[in-house]
Amino acid sequence: MTKQQELENLNKKWFVECQCELKKTATQAVSGDGNGDAEIVFVGEAPGRSEDEQGRPFVGAAGKFLAEMLSKINLKREDVYITNIVKYRPPNNRDPLPEEKRSCREWLLEELKIISPKLIVFLGRHAMNNFFPELQISQVHGKLLIKSFKGISTKYFFPLYHPAAALYDGSMREILIADFKKIPTILKQKM
Repeated sequence: MTKQQELENLNKKWFVECQCELKKTATQAVSGDGNGDAEIVFVGEAPGRSEDEQGRPFVGAAGKFLAEMLSKINLKREDVYITNIVKYRPPNNRDPLPEEKRSCREWLLEELKIISPKLIVFLGRHAMNNFFPELQISQVHGKLLIKSFKGISTKYFFPLYHPAAALYDGSMREILIADFKKIPTILKQKM
């Protein structure tokens, strides 16, 4: 069975088994999307309106900016895997609650276990704090974090500001692009 098939089976299982309260208000689950053999997994926060409608992560304005940044390092969406810590859209795009994050955590961990990427890139503080609750994104963005977690082989993590931050604050755009451009060097040096 290919990793892609394993991911499809995993998603079918969790569409049924996930107990997240957001299931009641979301249009549909938004599972991860992309290459099951990817070296890089991008982990965001939660689906927004466009994602909830289309059933794919990062397809709205933040997704367009993510695609633009990927092209700057000679990658396409098809080369990477993109997912979120919460698989259902919170009402009015509010921050996901701790219990919502907990109810989707096993789904995320199983995705990461199947893919076994070399690098996990956090898109925003919620994604980072799901693994590193004590850190502040303003202090560690663009810096490689190394830590082992039970159940996943990956030990290299790279926090970035969320692409949506650059849409709301133009000064963040250059910071995010500069941090993003470090990804190929990190892959070459550490992996």
